Amino acid sequence: MDPVYDRANTLALLHEHTLTDSLRRHAYAVEAAMRAAARRTGGDEAYWAAVGLLHDFDYEKHPEAPDHPFKGAEILRARGYPEPFVRTILSHASYTGVPREDDCARWLFAVDELCGFCMACAMVQPDRKIAAVEVRSVRKKLKKKDFAAKVSREEIAEGAADLSLEQDEVIAHVLAALAEVADDLGL
Repeated sequence: MDPVYDRANTLALLHEHTLTDSLRRHAYAVEAAMRAAARRTGGDEAYWAAVGLLHDFDYEKHPEAPDHPFKGAEILRARGYPEPFVRTILSHASYTGVPREDDCARWLFAVDELCGFCMACAMVQPDRKIAAVEVRSVRKKLKKKDFAAKVSREEIAEGAADLSLEQDEVIAHVLAALAEVADDLGL
């Protein structure tokens, strides 16, 4: 395994730049969804997981466009991450203009907003457990514009379409991946 994608290295970089538990949990969630997507598509799990962990690592210090994710891209390049990895990170934000050219980039875009939304759905469950969240309840909450209002429903739909999958299938994928790491997410 390339040491740049070693989980200890990516975690160290994430923790160096991301101090809040909520943003770290988001990174762990996207990591899990990306790892599961790599298994599903035959991708490199370590690489895809590192993409998931680091896609928002600069967000806490640079939350506004266009700084995020461009400031993070500068750091990744300085740390020796290859350009395809950096471009994948850049492509998760539509406003960067960086196209999603491969499955890893398309999956990152598809699961990013959805991970946060599914976690929000779990938080309103009586037991606050991701395992209690069902696809149909996520779909119902997606229709409520005031629930997790900052989550882009358009990007969730676009992500599924980019994968040529039904939205329910992507939701089920994310829910299953998050259930695998529920303890790490506090869910």
